[in-house]
Amino acid sequence: MSIKLYQFCISHYSEKVRWALDYKGINYQPVNLLPGQHRKTILSLTRDESSVPVLDHDGEIVQGSSRILDYLDETFPDNPLAPADSQQKAQALAWEKRLDEEAGPAIRTWIYHYFLQRPKVVVPMLTAGTPFYNRILLSLAFSRVDEIMREAMKINQKTADQAQETLESLLTELAEVYRKQPFLAGEHFTRADITAGALLAPLFMPPQYPVPWPKPHKVPRPVQAWLKDWQATVEPVARMYRENR
Repeated sequence: MSIKLYQFCISHYSEKVRWALDYKGINYQPVNLLPGQHRKTILSLTRDESSVPVLDHDGEIVQGSSRILDYLDETFPDNPLAPADSQQKAQALAWEKRLDEEAGPAIRTWIYHYFLQRPKVVVPMLTAGTPFYNRILLSLAFSRVDEIMREAMKINQKTADQAQETLESLLTELAEVYRKQPFLAGEHFTRADITAGALLAPLFMPPQYPVPWPKPHKVPRPVQAWLKDWQATVEPVARMYRENR
């Protein structure tokens, strides 16, 4: 059996799949790609979308974090990612969908808006897991990379402010749930918790995440200030990640 995960190390949706694979005890080979240069590789696999993550299981290609988690549960039923109880399963899937659609894009927009202003900080994260020369190449072309990323993901001060509001609302709700019960769908750890922890990991920069997180003093000041103010609200998600990752 051969399983490859085509990913960006920095991608929080890739972290969602990495966590699911690890939780299930599935051995896999990560294939780390450089954003931008990944398109040719991914399109050759999918013939459709160029987004990551993409799972290749003996030639069976599955794209997108939620579809991959579906596939893993269907193909490797041990350590299921969703509860057996139909009501709890529906609750877990609803949380996952909401977090995928709201938290994922919001944190990407907010984090990149500020980190793209610090090339020396963000370039090592974008190139993590790839050959060393990519760091040099990306640094030399960074102004163009910045322009492309901002245009493609509609990143600017206005969208960053909107994303921050979305994050604050979601985090407040998540913190309340995690204070009342251990997991989002009740007593059992599920794909909803994996999604919450993975997508929000950039807010607490866990060591399990395979990127060189910056030293605290190198984090952009607006991000530093916000993290300080919201530390208590972020902590329930961070704790769940620490205890289950």
